[in-house]
Amino acid sequence: MTSIQSVRQADSDHLTHTTYRADIDGLRAIAVLSVVGFHAFPLSVKGGFIGVDVFFVISGFLISTIIFSSLERKSFSFIEFYSRRIKRIFPALLLVLVASFTIGWFVLLADEYKQLGKHIAGGAGFISNFMFWNESGYFDNAAETKPLLHLWSLGIEEQFYIFWPLLLWITWTMRLNLLTITVLIAAISFALNLDKTGSDAVAVFYSPQTRFWELLVGSVLAYMTLHEHIIFSKFTQKLDAWLGVIVYANPPEANGRTLNNIQSVLGAALIITGVFIISKEMRFPGWWAVLPIAGAVLIISAGAQAWLNRVVLSSRVLVWFGLISFPLYLWHWPLLSFTRIVKGEIASAEIRIAVVLVSILLAWLTYRLVEKPVRLGKHGKEKIITLLVLMLAVGNVGYYCYKFDGLVSRFPKIVQDIITYKVPVESIHKAQRFDTCFLDAAKQDYTLFNACESPSDKDKKTLLLWGDSHAAHLYTGYKASFGEGFNIIQRTAGTCPPILDMEIDGIPYCKGINDSIFELIKLKKPSKIVLAASWISYDWKKLEATVAQLRKLGIVDIDLIGPVPRWIDTLPKQLYLYYKSDKEHRMPERMKFGLESNFIELDPILANFANQQLKVNYISPTKILCNDDGCLTRLGETGDMLTAFDAAHLTETGSRYLVSHFQK
Repeated sequence: MTSIQSVRQADSDHLTHTTYRADIDGLRAIAVLSVVGFHAFPLSVKGGFIGVDVFFVISGFLISTIIFSSLERKSFSFIEFYSRRIKRIFPALLLVLVASFTIGWFVLLADEYKQLGKHIAGGAGFISNFMFWNESGYFDNAAETKPLLHLWSLGIEEQFYIFWPLLLWITWTMRLNLLTITVLIAAISFALNLDKTGSDAVAVFYSPQTRFWELLVGSVLAYMTLHEHIIFSKFTQKLDAWLGVIVYANPPEANGRTLNNIQSVLGAALIITGVFIISKEMRFPGWWAVLPIAGAVLIISAGAQAWLNRVVLSSRVLVWFGLISFPLYLWHWPLLSFTRIVKGEIASAEIRIAVVLVSILLAWLTYRLVEKPVRLGKHGKEKIITLLVLMLAVGNVGYYCYKFDGLVSRFPKIVQDIITYKVPVESIHKAQRFDTCFLDAAKQDYTLFNACESPSDKDKKTLLLWGDSHAAHLYTGYKASFGEGFNIIQRTAGTCPPILDMEIDGIPYCKGINDSIFELIKLKKPSKIVLAASWISYDWKKLEATVAQLRKLGIVDIDLIGPVPRWIDTLPKQLYLYYKSDKEHRMPERMKFGLESNFIELDPILANFANQQLKVNYISPTKILCNDDGCLTRLGETGDMLTAFDAAHLTETGSRYLVSHFQK
């Protein structure tokens, strides 16, 4: 361990400065590269997000070292403390916030830009963790399209920087024991973390109350490092001597090196283990966070002269990454997120590698051209005032963007109407008949079908619409085009294809739902059965056995509906991206831009299967909605004329248009 001489003081009237340790910069490098690895390659570096926890320990250690030593020297200054924080954090953060706002102007839809504006305001006010707490979890799919999601950790750190110096100053003035207070608050925070992890995973991830213990562990280490000669000198000397006897044939002098070397190697092993065995499916932080926290503590406490710290962590490459770790952390996620948004899907490994390399370049430029000039040199007060004003301005711009709905007025009217159109959830539920004729097979069993009203005109034939959500979105069209000649019975369930005896992981009620539908078929003997689903998601060859069972019941007229056009992101988003990329800024009625190829490839295969093996009537939405110019996107000039409201589900307008082309 380093001793009290590891801190120095330039002036008795100013804060104490910590002596620079290259190995801590090396540890920062490990932390940031772990996080970048997780965000860019989550399947390979599945636990890399624990790098944030390592950062927390480092921050708690360094900040508390300054505060403890300054209080003891009676030189602590709140103004100087927060001035340093501003010069350290604001320059790179401002640059990333402005860059994100600028990129968002060109690539985000109005509602996405509105959300970004809110997140910019939250980032500028260091309350991002509270915002994301109320939106979704860090590991949710929606998180991939939030360019400023990573600022949650900065929010927690800044909240710690506000709370912790004030509490320590009060404790010091009351002549209470600083270590006792630190340990007590850390224990309470850790207990809250354990208590809430199982019941509210999102809250425990983002809440400062359940995260402060990670920074406070660093604070405890700072205090013990400063007062090592009082607390642990005899114990560590005996432990070092004992370890020397175990490790070496000829035990060296008990000078602490053996213990320090073992500490640093064990600490590194804990962090590496955490990176590769912890995953987002686990309850985190909870007990699992102890791995990176303990690892960071062991490495830092081993001191700069431990072999691993001196040779590996203090190497030029890791120190270089450590120096740019903060801007690298800030840059990498927005660039990866915007890439995901623009592509509409996860980018290829080559593109993600390129994005990471660009992030490293931007981080280095930020460090050299922005961070260092601001932190060093003259005019300190002027710089701080300027940074505060700029941060306030950026925060207000973000709030303005949020308040005015993503500044949608920057687009022509047709673009405004289409890209801002969002089908009300209530309308979708009503059109597809949620909770009665369209069930959630992951949560609802077949008994809810009892509330599904179906016409029973004895003079009409009966048509049964059977399938998943891709059958449910056809109901509006069938009702409009076939309602006069048929009693239409809808039996649909999300992620549940019309295939008997199919078990689907995570969808426990699908088999029971299909069994109940088959019993209904036995009872009603419908004249026509329509089978529709997102076939690309299932083993559609199993339809053969289901159709055979229907034939045994005497069902002759069976329609198999092929795949509808599928876009790599929502149709409004793809239209917007086309509009931005098109030289004439058109909003096309048909386009190939943003279309996935898999539905086009499946269509002829499924048609052949239907005609040759199943001997049923095949209907191709692809042929109806698409031609050489692309697939139909809209049937009018307004948003309610779009053919799809997301990537593959038809609007009521699209449903009516498609089914009107079916042969009756």
